[in-house]
Amino acid sequence: MEGDRVDAPALRIGQVAEATGLPVKTVRFYCDQGLIVTVARSAGGYRLFDPAVVGELGLIRVLRAMDVPLPEIRRILDVRRAGHCNCGALKSSIQGRLRSIDQRLAELAAMKAELSQLLSSWEECGGLKSA
Repeated sequence: MEGDRVDAPALRIGQVAEATGLPVKTVRFYCDQGLIVTVARSAGGYRLFDPAVVGELGLIRVLRAMDVPLPEIRRILDVRRAGHCNCGALKSSIQGRLRSIDQRLAELAAMKAELSQLLSSWEECGGLKSA
């Protein structure tokens, strides 16, 4: 949601992008998805952000690196903005990601075993060995 006034010196989207190392397009995407909010628009129509958005984008970046889905990130940010401790939300999200990774590792281990078995039964001519 955009506000009408800016209490702290607001940052333009390019400044936010530079401060976070994210492309302007990514900052705009997160804004359009409601993960970060503008405080106003400049006279020239630029989106203006509170400097605190730089920290929020850092958290978003970490959570995205863990493949946390955008709706879950939005929930975590909402809890954080409401002034509640979001340790439980983050812990729950991280535990879920760990379970997902463990499941994926088990799937990959099974695939590896299957490929190893196939490879060990392969002849040099490119076909399967006769039984």
